[in-house]
Amino acid sequence: MKTVIINDKNIKNEINALRSESEEKFSGIENSVAEIIGNVKKFGDDALRDYTQKFDKVKIDDFKVSNEEISAAVSNVSIDIIEILHKAAENIRQFHILQLPKNINLKKDGLELTQIYTPIERVGVYIPGGNTVYPSTVLMNVIPAKIAGVKHISIATPPSQDCKVNDLILAAAYISGADTIYKIGGAQAIAALAYGTESIDSVYKITGPGNAYVAEAKKQVFGQVDIDMMAGPSEILIIADEDANAEYIAADLLSQAEHDVQAMSILVCLSKNTADKVLNEINKQLNNTPNGVRAKTALDDNGIIFIVKDLNTAFDISNEIAPEHLELLINSPCDYLDRIKNAGSIFVGQYSPEPAGDYFVGVNHTIPTCGKAKFASPLGTMDFIKHSNIIHYSKAGFLKDQHDIKAFAEAENFYFHANSIARRK
Repeated sequence: MKTVIINDKNIKNEINALRSESEEKFSGIENSVAEIIGNVKKFGDDALRDYTQKFDKVKIDDFKVSNEEISAAVSNVSIDIIEILHKAAENIRQFHILQLPKNINLKKDGLELTQIYTPIERVGVYIPGGNTVYPSTVLMNVIPAKIAGVKHISIATPPSQDCKVNDLILAAAYISGADTIYKIGGAQAIAALAYGTESIDSVYKITGPGNAYVAEAKKQVFGQVDIDMMAGPSEILIIADEDANAEYIAADLLSQAEHDVQAMSILVCLSKNTADKVLNEINKQLNNTPNGVRAKTALDDNGIIFIVKDLNTAFDISNEIAPEHLELLINSPCDYLDRIKNAGSIFVGQYSPEPAGDYFVGVNHTIPTCGKAKFASPLGTMDFIKHSNIIHYSKAGFLKDQHDIKAFAEAENFYFHANSIARRK
């Protein structure tokens, strides 16, 4: 990991460099993704089969996962894991059901205004393949959609080379209540969900994380459908003081780094002594397993330790970076919560590690990355709900406001608008 001592002169440059280096890694794929989307729109299932053969090395006939495949997968997963999936699902339900909105109503002087909430009818959820499997992401996306009242939820996920979907993915889909599961991945899956093909029904919104090609595809189909967010590589920022446990810090940095080689792990601490202890602990905990190699690559390429003079500077850095995950491993962490302006999920104290949020506690782990926590929020029930406004005038109420509305329209030179108002007697 790179170590940087922060002072008043270099703080802005170091933070700007951190983000610009990350953005550069994902440039230059727009044309490739546009070509994939165009071919899926034009050739439908034939294009999907060609791309699945090319990218996943799988020849596929039927994209839809059968009920028999789902039943077999659930049977193959151990009872203990099934029980844990159910517990996690219930925690997610308990938290996300509290996010359901209530209709609002305003009555005054012959006018009634109402805002009503309705669920999005059809949603597609992308579940990545690759280095690991993500049943947790199935739960985090499908359960809030079900709570919102979405009528039909489709999952798209890459097939393995034996033309199957991982048992854990299917078990989580069954537990969370997904309606349809498709064996298709990559930008081509996003295109299929957005525009539909002979075998795959189009949806109105697409959620779920993916690699750079998936993220770019979501960006390009936005407008045809809604999307949850433009997600980049996973990231964590830990603020630690002198009393923080170096073993815990190292473990949490590594837990984020094992996602993929692009993952970003950041420590902001108050001394070189803390930085050195954490680096020593990282070396102790690393190993030569595939995850260890991947985590080491991520830390070598994207890991950074900022050494700052005080906690005020630490929070300034954190707010500017706006991390996906923020851990506070400091004394009296609750006293500093009002200092946090930009963060996705905040983990308070040494016994609230980030992986608890990834899997179990009930908050959503689909969180804005790449600084987008400055203006965006974690996925939730409201992401699957839209609202409509209802306007109901009585005759007396309308006539009371008629002159003002007509004058307003005329001020904008919209005379037929004014005429619409004036003709009512």
